[in-house]
This record gives sequence, structure tokens and C-alpha cells, in this order.
Amino acid sequence: MTGRLRYGTSSWSEKSWSSVFYPEGMPPGEWLSHYATVFDTVEADVTYYRVPDRKLVDGWAARTPDGFVLSAKFPRSIVHGGDQAQPDGQKVLVPEFVGEDCRRFLDAMARLGAKCGPLVLQFPYFNKGAFTSRQPFLERLDAFLGSLPATFRYAVELRNKTWLVADTLALLRRHRAALVLVDLLYMPHPADLATEIDLVTTDFVYARLIGDRKAVEERTDRFDRIVVDQGARLDRWAALLRTLLENVPEAYVYANNHYAGHGPATIRDLVARYEALR
Repeated sequence: MTGRLRYGTSSWSEKSWSSVFYPEGMPPGEWLSHYATVFDTVEADVTYYRVPDRKLVDGWAARTPDGFVLSAKFPRSIVHGGDQAQPDGQKVLVPEFVGEDCRRFLDAMARLGAKCGPLVLQFPYFNKGAFTSRQPFLERLDAFLGSLPATFRYAVELRNKTWLVADTLALLRRHRAALVLVDLLYMPHPADLATEIDLVTTDFVYARLIGDRKAVEERTDRFDRIVVDQGARLDRWAALLRTLLENVPEAYVYANNHYAGHGPATIRDLVARYEALR
């Protein structure tokens, strides 16, 4: 039996979606409610930039129906070690520096109840100034994941491609955390990774279509239409998801505006290609 594909976009608050995805004149305060009539899941990008307060999360819960799922990123302070351009390897995941923000983040997200989707640790690329090698980072990650409450589901995005090896995946499996499958300019396509490693590390799959920001922004300053043809990559995604969902009950897939120019159109295109493989 094939697992369930849940799909949506990375954020719902893009202003240039007005009159394209959102009805003309609809106030931004109603956008999430409208979004939830089209897709049944979304990834909250805003939580990366600040710890959400309870009032904000309560609003998300109030404006979405039962069955809707909202995934969210851990705050930048936790995965980046601060707001500087380069990550601070002395602070990333260190309880002394990130413990309070982590507590506040999880406390707020818990208010979603059944609507809370996977929580994503989106790490930046780490150079040797942050971590001298993979092992010190994995030791830090192991301790951090082990400290997290089991009431949530977690996903880990790594942007050091040489770190996607057996010991990393074994660590994620021990903690029942998903490896985020990311389509990003300088990372290998997950379909290629699947020929080398087992991408499934828990009972769900989490995928993010990010793309090449520069290529899209060279073509447009609005995210209201497709400006980059990603058809070949989406075909590979569709085939990969079809295979992965033979072994897991659920997959979450989110498209970013920078993938091809318009997140809603991208994710609909992917789903159409996925459905065509039945």
C-alpha cells in the first residue's frame, strides 16, 4: 500500500501571490485560511527568524481546519548559533546558548496539538571554522536530539554533502528523525543519493524543493509565475517519492518560490507528475 503524500509550500505570506493565488483584495490576515482550502500542509519559514509567541501559534491553529498540518523550522539562534553571516560553531546546539530559545519554541509549537507537523533543524553549510570535521558536529547533534521531547517529530537538513554517510544516517535512525531530502543548487539531487544510501531514517519522509535563488531572481522580482523550467528534476522527484512511499506511511513535500518562481505552481506540477506514475 502506498503511503500518503502531503504537499504544500514553504510559507504562505508572499505578497506577490495576491491576485494570483489569493483572491484580489483579500487581506493578509485571511491568507492562511484560504491557503488551507487549497493545501493541507505548509512549512512555516517565519520561525527560523524568531521564536514564535503563543499568540501567533494560536492564530495559526484558529485559522486552519482539523486535519491541517503545519511544519516549522527551529529558530536560527539554535541551528546557526546567532544572527551573524557565518554560523558560530561554539554555540550551535549548545544548551547554555540555545536552551531557552528551544524551550520557548517547543512550548509555542505544542499549542498546535495534532496540527503540528515535523520540526526542522535546517543547518547551514559548516566550514572548518565552525566544525573541524563531521564527527564533532554529530556528537553535538546526538546529544541535542537526545534531549528533545518525544512528543514531536523531527527532521534534520544538512548542507555539507560529504556528511551524508552511514554514521550520520545511523544517528538519525536512533533518534527517529528524518533526513531532509533537499533540492538545492550545490547539493546532490536526492534521486542520486538514493542510489548510494537508504534515505529513509524514520516513519516519514520530509522533502524541500529550494532550488537556485540567484537563477530565479535574475529573471524576476515577483513570485507569481514559473520562470525556470524544472520539469526534468520534478520527474525525478515524482519517481523517487513513488518509490519511497512504498516503504513509509507519509511524506511531506514543500516547494519554495525560488525553486522555479512560484511555489504553488511548482508543487502542483510535482503532484501531477507523481499522480501520472500510478
